[in-house]
Amino acid sequence: MESFLIKGGVPLHGEVQISGSKNAALPIMAATLLTDEPCVIRGIPDLSDTRFMAEILKSLGAEVKFQNGTLTVRAKKIRGYADYELVRKMRGSICIAGPLLARLNKTRISLPGGCVIGARPINLHLKGFESLGAKIKIEGGYVEASAKKLSGSTMFLGGRAGSTVLGTANVMMAATLADGVTVIESAACEPEIVDLANFLIEMGANMSGAGSPTITISGVKKLHGAEHEVIPDRIEAATFAIAAAATNGEIEIKNCRADHLRAVLDKLIDAGVSIQPRNGNLTVRRGKNLKAVDVTTLPYSGFPTDVQAQMTALLALAPGISIVTERIFESRFMHVSELARLGADIEIEGPSAIVKGGRPLSGAPVMASDLRASAALVIAGLAAKGATQVNRIYHLDRGYEKMDLKLRKLGARIQRIEEK
Repeated sequence: MESFLIKGGVPLHGEVQISGSKNAALPIMAATLLTDEPCVIRGIPDLSDTRFMAEILKSLGAEVKFQNGTLTVRAKKIRGYADYELVRKMRGSICIAGPLLARLNKTRISLPGGCVIGARPINLHLKGFESLGAKIKIEGGYVEASAKKLSGSTMFLGGRAGSTVLGTANVMMAATLADGVTVIESAACEPEIVDLANFLIEMGANMSGAGSPTITISGVKKLHGAEHEVIPDRIEAATFAIAAAATNGEIEIKNCRADHLRAVLDKLIDAGVSIQPRNGNLTVRRGKNLKAVDVTTLPYSGFPTDVQAQMTALLALAPGISIVTERIFESRFMHVSELARLGADIEIEGPSAIVKGGRPLSGAPVMASDLRASAALVIAGLAAKGATQVNRIYHLDRGYEKMDLKLRKLGARIQRIEEK
């Protein structure tokens, strides 16, 4: 098992290229199952999650080629059964259910796995499929869905923590080949949903409203192959922006959509960070002093839960008291105890973390618990005095492409080592 060994205290300087969005790439990869014609997707990040998804597509019978960020898929003949040993490794694999149900009128897929950040049930996915006329059965750890023919309907997909992103994506894909019109109310509005919709439209789907709470889909008889480029990863961009601020550095973030990061950039500016957008890039540098701010995670276009841990690490350096409230995933403060090992003063009170910032951080061995917690620990390690070893970085490799190499190009003293 591998770790990052970080010798902190070095400001980051230079340019960093943001990779394609993992959260957009996974459902778009799944959407290639909707047609028997070739699809070419560019900007696919080379991550363990995208490699797992490519293996899942192969296991279903698709021809898959993945090279230099370009994925070519032809799902000419496919089966509707997804193997447990592949699906269990990644929660995002559930998004193959919608395309398989649409294309074959049946699917059997293992309940998915993923990192542990709180309850993430798939009940809204299944509710959407049932609204389209599918019969659902859960047995032996598998979900079976079947229908003589999917039929469009109007449905509400809002949940306890807001809209479901993967659930919206799954139902969108299933509805493209359904008879009639489907209306999804309380649909997720994330940029990744818009990117999926753009790809589906390029394949011949008839839909409108993506990016708003109401998406309307008129089913078509058949979809065809298409070419598409995935949007930049807004979470990776936010992570590097926060790393620049935490290390008192200055970096230019290239291939970045500032319009996808409004809530994050707004809070960084409030915290005393200078943000200058220009020609699709962002220049980020820390001002004279960091300031305490309050942050509440919300569905898009609010502050993203996937940036909460990284922001918490930054606020541990900001003098004063910040309150970070988590409204999406109830167990997403697992990084707090590890940040405390580096000297952060943070207390959990219900859904909020009370961050008493301004104390200097010092290096120590820490354990990553999930993808974004790992990024927070790397940021804290970069800002800390001395050496920090971040263990179990396989979580990081799920969502950040060559993070250590990108950080080294910015001047960070970071290396990948085998855990002892």
